[in-house]
Amino acid sequence: MEITVKTAEQLRITADEFELIKQKLGRTPNFNELCSFSAMWSEHCSYKNSIKWLKTLPRDGKKMLVKAGEENAGLMDIGDGYGVVFKIESHNHPSAIEPFQGAATGVGGINRDIFTMGARPIASLNSLRFGNLKEAKTQHLLAGVVHGIGHYGNCFGVPTVGGEVYFEDCYHTNPLVNAMSVGILKNGETISATSGKVKGNPVFFVGSATGKDGIGGASFASADITADSAEDLPAVQVGDPFQEKKLLEACLEVMNTGAVVGMQDMGAAGIICSTSEMSAKGEAGMRIDLDKVPTRQKDMKAWELLLSESQERMLLVAERGKEQLVIDVFEKWDLPCSEIGEVTDDGMLNFYMNGTLEATLPAYELVLGGGAPQNDRPYSEPKYFEKIKAFNADTIAVPTDLKATAEQIIQIPNIASKKWIYVQYDSMVGAGNASTNAPSDAAIVIAKPTNKALALTTDCNSRYVFADPYKGAMIAVAEAARNIVCSGGQPLGVTNCLNFGNPYDPEVYYQFVNAIKGMGEACRKFDTPVTGGNVSFYNQGPDGAVYPTPTIGMVGLLDSPDDKMTMDFKQEDDEIYLVGVQRNDINSSEYLHKLHGIEFSPAPHFDIDEEFAIQHEIKKMIEKKLISSAHDVSEGGLFVTLIESCFNRDLGFKASTTDTTIRKDAYWFGEAQSRVVVSVAKENRNDFNMLLEKMEITVTYLGTVTSGAINIDGEDWGNVSDWKNKYDNAIGKLLAIHDSEHALVTL
Repeated sequence: MEITVKTAEQLRITADEFELIKQKLGRTPNFNELCSFSAMWSEHCSYKNSIKWLKTLPRDGKKMLVKAGEENAGLMDIGDGYGVVFKIESHNHPSAIEPFQGAATGVGGINRDIFTMGARPIASLNSLRFGNLKEAKTQHLLAGVVHGIGHYGNCFGVPTVGGEVYFEDCYHTNPLVNAMSVGILKNGETISATSGKVKGNPVFFVGSATGKDGIGGASFASADITADSAEDLPAVQVGDPFQEKKLLEACLEVMNTGAVVGMQDMGAAGIICSTSEMSAKGEAGMRIDLDKVPTRQKDMKAWELLLSESQERMLLVAERGKEQLVIDVFEKWDLPCSEIGEVTDDGMLNFYMNGTLEATLPAYELVLGGGAPQNDRPYSEPKYFEKIKAFNADTIAVPTDLKATAEQIIQIPNIASKKWIYVQYDSMVGAGNASTNAPSDAAIVIAKPTNKALALTTDCNSRYVFADPYKGAMIAVAEAARNIVCSGGQPLGVTNCLNFGNPYDPEVYYQFVNAIKGMGEACRKFDTPVTGGNVSFYNQGPDGAVYPTPTIGMVGLLDSPDDKMTMDFKQEDDEIYLVGVQRNDINSSEYLHKLHGIEFSPAPHFDIDEEFAIQHEIKKMIEKKLISSAHDVSEGGLFVTLIESCFNRDLGFKASTTDTTIRKDAYWFGEAQSRVVVSVAKENRNDFNMLLEKMEITVTYLGTVTSGAINIDGEDWGNVSDWKNKYDNAIGKLLAIHDSEHALVTL
């Protein structure tokens, strides 16, 4: 067939990129080669519209054991001869079309990124965004995604220990499904994603057979979702968690044979991606016989084999002469293992099918950091900023019935318990989760076989980023660090998942650029280098882009699980304090947005130096064992923080407004940052107060813990059990109403 610019455009390659490809090859590519460039130069694989800004993030740190982006995931030293491997990635577009498989394969893919480096996954987290929960479509997507995450993670045998879920109208068409995995390995036993430089070393395909599912998935994830996207259903992969469990064990076992040179997951863009990236890193090439690739469908064409994103597959380079060691391991685990080619020394990828040369490609020119494009995109301040600047809080009446307002707030889906979701996840498999019965702001997982523990969290309030991309991204990093500190940990490093709209829209790109700048400043302040991550553009629907959502996955370290701090009040008569300053601020709060319907308002107050000081002092309080609980103030404000601190032990609180110059709604429901609620036992009060005298931060006495009564400003707000019932069942009730209405329609 004749290859023209029209052919290229049908494969989502621009006319300029097509000319560049011809220039790099010195000829017009054939169809197989053009398909390969389409996948490898897609946004999903090449980061062509983001890499220049990503390079501005802090990417070095004393505890980093591999350079940022150098391997499949980040790796940081945790002491005792071990390292923590972690990464977060998106599976947004597949989940929008087929929520169960889209989410399930997202979990599978991120876990493979961990164990392909030689680490055993010990924990999973997620960050999810959906549209209005009252909409039938949202409920369908939510049910499918949660079922997919639960099914794959539960069967694979890694606990889901934490995460976040938000519901906003802008995610109606395009939900966000960000999956994070964390693993442990022994330092010095990392397997690299490289071909090595030794000519003649065999290349193995291991894992599940290849089918036509997932073909073009990388390109599919690099385009807007439209009404026609359902026609791209073959681009959604199909996962098998039991096969992945066998693949995990086989990969960890084969690494111990000494036969493995390098290994890489066949994720986005399949064989073409793993062969090109491993070869480019090894400064080598490969000769591949595609007809030797195990398949589960007949008569697959060369381009289909190159681009298929069938799951649970790895590309492995072994030392020549040790082939049988590799084969024996995968035969033991009843997994396909086929020698499909060999390493060459010319930097070229030559793909054959039954002896016929189907494609010849320079590995370096295909990959990120090599010949893939790196674009400068124009950007301009969004027009909606004028509406944000025009907001005046004085136009919002202070509610006269604060209790009724509070009852509404704790039932907002963004704030209410996500119990309906997390009960579908196995959080206890592996017996490493230390947070199930003792909740903390970050999940605490025992880092076996060391005596240490990890604090894990995912965080981003995208409404804050929408209001102010620079400040909002700083807040995302700060809250992640705050959650780890409030749990007794020391923040180590960050992995990010940057979810934005179309990068060719200057206003969207403005959000992206400024979010990167804010994230960079905050990561430098908290000494949390960005170890890697993922960029997901084109998250939008017919009504426009989603909120800019730069999700932060952060890992922290505890020297011992005994150093953990929990968020729940412990006993009656303990004193309650607020660490940080109360402010007259309702900006971008759930209260303002959901109860008053205000879409445009500034981001809440945030000062990075103030935040850093607060975290430093909270850490001191925990280390000196002077506080019994710590819970940061976030969505829903001070009241929600206080009431959440009560639920685990069915306790209550008695508190009073301490500053009458602040409007009551701002005092109790405002979301100004850098605040933490702590409780102090009687026996620690004197030492706690002595410590306060040495501190240069604001700490305010709020009241005391009660046996269950809720009392604010002398007014009886009922018993904690009533509040807990509303909080726990809000999401379940909404879904039950939908199920009832659906049943009536069916009848």
